[in-house]
Amino acid sequence: METPRMSNGARSNQVTPTNVVFQVSTPTTSPIPPNFVPTRPAPASSFTSNAAKYLFIIHLLLFTILVIFLSVHGSLHQKHTFHPADWYLPLLASVATSYLSSLFFVSFSIRRPSLSLKTCIRLSPLLTSGVAVLLLCGGTGSSLGFSVLFLAMAMAQALYACWITPRLPHAYEILSIAVANTRVPVAALSYISLSLLVGSIYVILWMLGAGGVVEDKRSQFGPLYMIALLLSLSWTMHVIKYTVHIAIASLAHAQLILGDTGSVGPAFRQAMTWAFGDVCLGAAVAPVVAATRGAARAMDVLAGGSDEFLFSCTSCFSGVADQMVGRGNRWGLVHVAAYGKAFGTASRDVWEMFSKQGVGRLLDNDLTGSFCFMWGTAGGSVAALTAGPWVLLVNHQYFIATTIYSFLIGYFMTRVAMAWPQSCVAAFHVVFAEDPLNQQLGSCIHERLRELGREDQTHTNL
Repeated sequence: METPRMSNGARSNQVTPTNVVFQVSTPTTSPIPPNFVPTRPAPASSFTSNAAKYLFIIHLLLFTILVIFLSVHGSLHQKHTFHPADWYLPLLASVATSYLSSLFFVSFSIRRPSLSLKTCIRLSPLLTSGVAVLLLCGGTGSSLGFSVLFLAMAMAQALYACWITPRLPHAYEILSIAVANTRVPVAALSYISLSLLVGSIYVILWMLGAGGVVEDKRSQFGPLYMIALLLSLSWTMHVIKYTVHIAIASLAHAQLILGDTGSVGPAFRQAMTWAFGDVCLGAAVAPVVAATRGAARAMDVLAGGSDEFLFSCTSCFSGVADQMVGRGNRWGLVHVAAYGKAFGTASRDVWEMFSKQGVGRLLDNDLTGSFCFMWGTAGGSVAALTAGPWVLLVNHQYFIATTIYSFLIGYFMTRVAMAWPQSCVAAFHVVFAEDPLNQQLGSCIHERLRELGREDQTHTNL
């Protein structure tokens, strides 16, 4: 769950209830028509993006070779106890369930954003607890360990839902307004459906590789093969997700700036052609930055201003995280989509605009990332609850692996679909940083900044 926080230097720009001053930031590239063809980044900036693109393509080739090798090697060393139908059919069922549930979740979130947010913070802990109970039925030490892990995840989500209760009214409002005012055409749902289909095809190939590892348990390289497969799964699904993110962000930004979203097809084609290198780079960098930022914020909460030696490195770690988020963040993808900037340049430009407008606390309190994460865990839990009981009944030896892999598949598939509302909110925040007086934004951000300013003043007086 990504909840970015500005560095200490940026906090001095935060608004106060008695002195609200906004600056209109001029993007380095002038506004462009809806069906634009952005200029390519400068050669010095595009090298990293091109390197990421070619590295991703090479990775896919190596992934294909690895899957073929594992499938053939597993077949040659297959044990009589391995039953392909008991392994592949439950996983295929989880893929189908993930596909359908992802489309349902994103449709629900677009049509009823406020209700969707209320639902996910209640449903996700419940479904995750269901997976914990299911794993407990495995009756082994490994299943018990994973059961405790999922139970801890469910409790953390439930406690987090209680903790964010004061911030929910603004989250309802910003999500509803961002989705409504960006007016992304419904046709985008068909492109998201195709993106999920591509993800499903990749996951089916991934299952063949994982099945080859399961077939030959005697291989000493089995754990290394699985680590490689899991890293490939994460990067590939994030690439698909950020392809959707950039395409939707370009439509949302054009609507808020120019009053016209343009066509859905060209937006997705641009995301898959000239911007694909930035997509691959963002998919590799942004999740790492998000994890680092989350860890830094957790340490800040635990430290609570303490000077104990245990927390002496908190400020240092937070400073490193602040530097990282200024060089690679998901808001930068909006400028990649809108102005054709390189990912690193776009991230720095957007973060500087956020600093000028003093919206650090606003982004701290943004729940969109948490909202999408919790829908992701809900989707993963639905997939796990589809495949897990099936395997538990037909072949107990695959129970843990199938349940965990199904959860990961469902999680990543759902995150691909939920890139739609997340990119709408990201574009909403970026357009506010560019022009706080934009009439299409309404007054919700201004009012929220005043509330946060009053809270800061109250804490200062205390």
